[in-house]
Amino acid sequence: MPRHRRPATVLAATLLASLVALGGCSSGNDQTAATAQAQTAEVSGAPLIPRPVSLQLGEGRYTVDNATGIHAQGEAAGHVAAQFIELLGRTTPLQLKTTNGAAGISFRLVEAAEGASPEAYVLDIGNDGISIEAGDERGLFYGAMSLWQLLAGQQAGAVSLPAMHVEDAPRFGWRGLMLDSARHFWSVEQVKSMIDAMAVHKLNTFHWHLTDDQGWRIEIKRYPKLTEIGGCRVPQGDAGRKADGSPNLYCGHYTQEQIRDVVAYAAARHITIVPEIDVPGHAQAAVAAYPEHGVVDGPTEPSHNWGVNPYLFNPREETLQFLEGILTEVIDLFPGAYIHIGGDEAVKYQWQASPQVQAHIRALGLKDEEAMQSYMLKRLDRFLEAHDRRLIGWDEIIEGGLPPQATVMSWRGTEGGIEAATHGHDVVMTPGHTLYLDFLQTDLPDEPPGRPKFTPMQKIHAFDPVPEQLTPEQRKHVLGVQANVWTEHMRLFERVQHNVFPRMAALAEIAWSPVEGKDYDEFLTRLPAQLQRYKALGIPYAQTALSVAMQRRDDRANGTVTAELSNPMGYADIRYTTDGSAPTAQSPAYDGPLTLPVPATLKAAAFFDGRPLADAASSWTLDAASLLSRNDKTLAQCPQGGRLLLRLEDDNPLDGPRENFDVSIFNPCWLWENAQLQDVASIHVRAGRLPYNFGLLREEEARRGFRKPVAAHGEFEVRDGCEGPVLASVPLPEAPGTDGFIELDAPLHAPANDVANLCMTFSGDTRPQMWVLKQVTLQ
Repeated sequence: MPRHRRPATVLAATLLASLVALGGCSSGNDQTAATAQAQTAEVSGAPLIPRPVSLQLGEGRYTVDNATGIHAQGEAAGHVAAQFIELLGRTTPLQLKTTNGAAGISFRLVEAAEGASPEAYVLDIGNDGISIEAGDERGLFYGAMSLWQLLAGQQAGAVSLPAMHVEDAPRFGWRGLMLDSARHFWSVEQVKSMIDAMAVHKLNTFHWHLTDDQGWRIEIKRYPKLTEIGGCRVPQGDAGRKADGSPNLYCGHYTQEQIRDVVAYAAARHITIVPEIDVPGHAQAAVAAYPEHGVVDGPTEPSHNWGVNPYLFNPREETLQFLEGILTEVIDLFPGAYIHIGGDEAVKYQWQASPQVQAHIRALGLKDEEAMQSYMLKRLDRFLEAHDRRLIGWDEIIEGGLPPQATVMSWRGTEGGIEAATHGHDVVMTPGHTLYLDFLQTDLPDEPPGRPKFTPMQKIHAFDPVPEQLTPEQRKHVLGVQANVWTEHMRLFERVQHNVFPRMAALAEIAWSPVEGKDYDEFLTRLPAQLQRYKALGIPYAQTALSVAMQRRDDRANGTVTAELSNPMGYADIRYTTDGSAPTAQSPAYDGPLTLPVPATLKAAAFFDGRPLADAASSWTLDAASLLSRNDKTLAQCPQGGRLLLRLEDDNPLDGPRENFDVSIFNPCWLWENAQLQDVASIHVRAGRLPYNFGLLREEEARRGFRKPVAAHGEFEVRDGCEGPVLASVPLPEAPGTDGFIELDAPLHAPANDVANLCMTFSGDTRPQMWVLKQVTLQ
């Protein structure tokens, strides 16, 4: 099919229309296969993610059905065509085949313009067919992913596409996602599913975090104890013991055969894997396996604590040779240019306390421990360079002096990346405050465990990896951008998927799309089509970001609740009901705070193009009892609680669902602001207890606080303000009940004005276990 430009239309306007089908858009969940085959779906606009560089809609349409043939010119094009056919057949009713005759869809490599990106492509859809052209197989693959996006999610036997001309290429060469397999281990199949998702988002770098204090996950044949010992840990608390009292080991590692399989799987999808072997810190699992390469005498074990742990590799020559032996096998397994050596959070307490390490620092003529770390990394940098590899590390590798060829991954904000680029080093931007996906997507109570300092889609989409203060020459050192999935609090793979999707769509935009024309509201018009593709791929994306949040103000005197509704992503069309029915597009539109008499049942859903975004409506029961009760998700944290608020999962039962708790681990304290206490005689509390399994820095230890106990096992205490008079106090038991909880009642001495800021704490040291609040009820 000849290439030609179509009459231009305004892209922003055309993208306001999402995928629609005759009789309404359908994901196929409620249709039989026969109905799907008989249906013809019509795509309106071009809701592609990431947004392409140039898209022009034209006149006419082309329909793809099972009679549509595919022609591929050459071996590389044939490979891409086969991948496209397989993916389309797996996710839609369309079962296409290649043909030697006239074809409706053609894939071909063409001579690229000088200086063109090998990942660039051109997609043409006209009345007489579809063509995808590129100068390299990579570009052809990304063109195929764009066409798949237009066809996927329809669950129809025929899909009518509008005429269009797309010219596209990525903004950055490094478009990455990191998955932590050290804290929690993921199967080969789960890792491959994440690689599949990356491919359809046009991401091309998979950073695989394989070693840490809590587990060593990569087989090293010359050092088998790394996985035999370092690959297993005993979780803290009840989760670490079976019913008979024996250790409940958490184990997992990848064999070298499995790693080669995953590397090949990723390469087929034009994704390079960057392995991470952490040096010199985050080394406890390795030191547990080979104590002679640690600093502290005596055995240890893989850590069951999260946070920062003090174990370091010994900087002596024998340990450097040990690390080079490990890297030799890593290099053999991963053919990509980069090897990640960590370098982060290596607190130097053990080196500072070791006479041998101090003597070694003096013998080398080094200034201090930071210079010692730099010495180690420069040694490994030379080793990697001699094996045709490049070193990349977290931004702490700047401290003490960067290795000459090192690339910096800037996670503590963008400042480290700016410093590195200023001095001529390449940079990947991955600031934790924006691109750490273990931060929750919303502040809703339904979010799974993680860091409640949430990172909404808006913040990710708005991020620009290239700081304005860099000069044009320095900006060339910004290789790209990456999001990181740290899995301390992701015990289940469904939680990984919840945290990654749909935020991966925003990551794809900042990694691929031009910064010019970036528009979050326009992005929201394309996202619903992406959700349909997730369903086609079987990805259980987060429902919370698509649901409705409620802020409430209670008026007990008048028996009313005032509810303010919003969608966390910013979708404006919110519909609600108060009669218990599910909201529809015809339900009342929310346009301001609702004051409702209790009892009432409020349900609400966010809509786009007349269809609900979440699978189920949000629902709240507003009655007299709800006015008198709060839980850990709806209480505030006290000011002295500190900055480190976490949503922590219970340590039991061994199998099945577990409760979770919002708690500040520096000074656990909960605040019910402006509690109305008229006619309240007592307070009822439900609380659990968790192991305190957090590694803290010395300066963080100084911020950890608690009230000294009076009773034998401490007390639950309620004050009017965090430093005010005691309103209620009740002794704590020695241990929770068989279900892991306690229920306590304490007489409440209400203040004269019947209104107080109830500050609630449990006295006693939080170590080795801490009490955590679940619910309080005024009685």
